Amino acid sequence: MEVLTRKALKQIAGERSFGRGEDYFSNGQVYAMVEYEGKITAKVRGTSEYRVKLWVADKELNYSCNCPVGAGGEFCKHCVAIGLAYLDQQKNGGAVLQKSKKPSVTMDDIRNYLETRDKKTLLDMLMKQVFDDDRLREQLLMKAAKKGNKGIDLAAFRAVINSAVRVDDFVDYNSVYNYTNGIDNVVDSIEDLLKEGYVSEVIELSEYALESVEEAMSFVDDSDGNMGDILGKLQEIHHSACKKAKPDPEIMAKKLFEWELRAEYDVFYGAVSTYADVLGEKGLAVYRKLAEDEWAKIPPLRPNEEDPEKYGRRFRITSIMEALAKESGDLEALVKIKSKDLSDAYSFLQIAELYKKARKYDLALEWAERGVKAFPNRTDSRLRGFLAEEYHRRKRHDDAMALIWVEFTNSPYLEQYKNLKVHSERINKWLIWREKALACLQEKITKTKREETKNQRRLWPETDNSELVKIFLWEKDIESAWRKAKEGGCANSLWLILAVEREKGHPEDSLVIYRQQIEPALSRKDNEAYKETINFLRKIRSLLIRLGRKTEFKQYVESIRTAHKPKRNFMKLLEKENWL
Repeated sequence: MEVLTRKALKQIAGERSFGRGEDYFSNGQVYAMVEYEGKITAKVRGTSEYRVKLWVADKELNYSCNCPVGAGGEFCKHCVAIGLAYLDQQKNGGAVLQKSKKPSVTMDDIRNYLETRDKKTLLDMLMKQVFDDDRLREQLLMKAAKKGNKGIDLAAFRAVINSAVRVDDFVDYNSVYNYTNGIDNVVDSIEDLLKEGYVSEVIELSEYALESVEEAMSFVDDSDGNMGDILGKLQEIHHSACKKAKPDPEIMAKKLFEWELRAEYDVFYGAVSTYADVLGEKGLAVYRKLAEDEWAKIPPLRPNEEDPEKYGRRFRITSIMEALAKESGDLEALVKIKSKDLSDAYSFLQIAELYKKARKYDLALEWAERGVKAFPNRTDSRLRGFLAEEYHRRKRHDDAMALIWVEFTNSPYLEQYKNLKVHSERINKWLIWREKALACLQEKITKTKREETKNQRRLWPETDNSELVKIFLWEKDIESAWRKAKEGGCANSLWLILAVEREKGHPEDSLVIYRQQIEPALSRKDNEAYKETINFLRKIRSLLIRLGRKTEFKQYVESIRTAHKPKRNFMKLLEKENWL
């Protein structure tokens, strides 16, 4: 594996993951490493036991790991660990992190052994493995369920689906990859059936699998979207099978509509568009009639009115009706559907945007103004932004700035400050609005601090000048940012930015900030914090050398070493720097 080098591992993984993978390798957490037909596989002991594979394809290093990070497609610390273990095995000399013995018996030896066994012996060995390995057993059951030209055993396939999807307890984040990988294998088998021409069977099995996965969703941590991907793939298989099988369009329309209306996880969402090639005119007519009958039951919502089904059944039938309107290309029909729910400001914005896209600017303006009037205090910032743009377009700049100023006063932070700048520069009045905005923000900070002083029991961190510091840093006004930080304090992350900015011209200021980071970092008592501390010490050393105070650094490091001697991992890092 020429592309597998220490440098390549570091480049792919990044500094942090490489360092952690290096620790795993050094601590002997890689085991059961095997190389066969250009692939390396091994297990790594971490929070759980993880299975890792490395291989080369198209002159690039490919990888897989069933840890949460690896499942998300990233080159994780476990991949680094087995890569380093493999490189260590290949070394013929020189310093190594941990000498790993090459196995005396390889996969090729196993293959040679198996080739000498008779069929019955091999079959007995395989059956024992099938008995113990659920995943292998499921794969073979599905292969055995095929009956050639006579079709397939649907009951056997359903049993395998049940086994793969079954949830005995909540599937947490660390277990979800293995769980969904098993379901993926079953889905792949259903897809294989489609390729082999079992179209009607695939329709039935994919629908059965969709119901099973939907039911299991509530018991799975799907933070990375693995279950959602499975639902999506099953729907694609179902659609492809329907195109080939050409089922009764009226029956299929009813099935799709009912499923889309009840589904909690967007199964068959947008079916009227996706399945138009399956439904045809007859199916679409049935689908539309069902939708219109259901839509008639939905009550209209005025501003600030609520519907307990707003994000349930109401949301789904609204989406169906919107999809039908879009299919027909009828703008007014779409507006009428959206007008049935005017419970929030965003509803008005959606209608305004539809009219603007259709170049009906007067109607767009009318709906935007109606929205701001209906929600004077709790309006959507996007609606105000839309209306401000319309006012600018009509040269009503004062009206536009009034709206943007309300946005800033409601949320006096950097993002709205930037927004204010963009709008005021269009009329060449940024300096006026800037002064007004900074004064407003300073007044708000002063007022909040005054209230905090009166109320001794604070539920949140004390107000500081962080937002002003952010603004001045964004404007590259480092002196003003530094002054505001000194006057009223700011977030630690901002202090660190200021430290970097002041290293060149004001090293003493940076030195104070970096020294203040040492004890809080060491108090976290973990390896990442220790590495962070070493980086701060490097900065402190560099600054003291510039100031001609190198001796002071040695004394400082000695005091830290004495105070934190029990932290063995930190001591190891400190010794590597050779500062004492």
